[in-house]
Amino acid sequence: MDYDFQEVSTTNSTCVLRFKVKVAHDAHVCLSSSEDQDATPIYEIFIGGWDNSKCAIRRDRTKPDRAEAETPDVLSADEFRGFWVSWNSDCKIEVGREGEEEPFLSFTDPEPFEITHYGLRTAWGASGEWEIEQVAGPEGEEADGEEKETAEEKEESEGLEPVETPGEACWVPTKAGDDLPEGAVVGGADLECELYIARAKHEGALLPGKYVPAHGTTYVAWGGEEHGKEEFEILCGCKPVWVQVNEGDEIPENALPGGRAEDGETLFVGRVQHEGTTTLGKVHPSHASCYIPFGGQELGFPDYEVLVRQ
Repeated sequence: MDYDFQEVSTTNSTCVLRFKVKVAHDAHVCLSSSEDQDATPIYEIFIGGWDNSKCAIRRDRTKPDRAEAETPDVLSADEFRGFWVSWNSDCKIEVGREGEEEPFLSFTDPEPFEITHYGLRTAWGASGEWEIEQVAGPEGEEADGEEKETAEEKEESEGLEPVETPGEACWVPTKAGDDLPEGAVVGGADLECELYIARAKHEGALLPGKYVPAHGTTYVAWGGEEHGKEEFEILCGCKPVWVQVNEGDEIPENALPGGRAEDGETLFVGRVQHEGTTTLGKVHPSHASCYIPFGGQELGFPDYEVLVRQ
């Protein structure tokens, strides 16, 4: 499920979000400088994750998590539980329970950014109700325009159908020789083994490609050639859904961003059926093609499948 974003209009140097939630597991809060679902930088706070056993703070959808705590049964599907999230201009983020001053999660980012929006969602198949009690500064000044409204009420008022997602997409840094990270996503297959969705840096770009376990290497396509990489990131934690794109079609709006070209253009994850394989590569929107690394070459195809978010 996408985050439901709200703007933080208070100008205080320190802000506090107070809320209650009733859900069995996985209540997620994000802090961002944009309401774009795929924007970075972004902080994500996972409350009651890992089957309601742990909480964590993650930056830019990338592991390792910046802070975590064992919190068994922190959420409940039967009653509202209260929490607060605070942050300041230095991006010191703290998370605590209603009625408790001491946080159970705390993280100060050495690379802070301006937080202008917060977002709420449930994930991993959970659905629940939220009550936003206050978004305020340290003196209790409530932000303009904030209203108490449950997520369920908002969905009804906007005519939206509740959407469940089976997982949380994140990119996990990996090196050649490392074990596959938990939840690594299979996206294709060649004649030797399954292929995993991966990406790697090359010549100022961040390129989606294929991780080949038999080689312990990720391959990306660039400049007409196939390039092997020993340091890369593997997509984890989501169930892949693929949509066919034919020559002349627009890329679906819910396509999952997978990287960027050297000029900053967003790239997406694609795959192509080729010579008995299903090979992963990069979708380059301005080229209207999917490029795959194959047999030492970069091969382009106008018809392909693109990875989308559910």
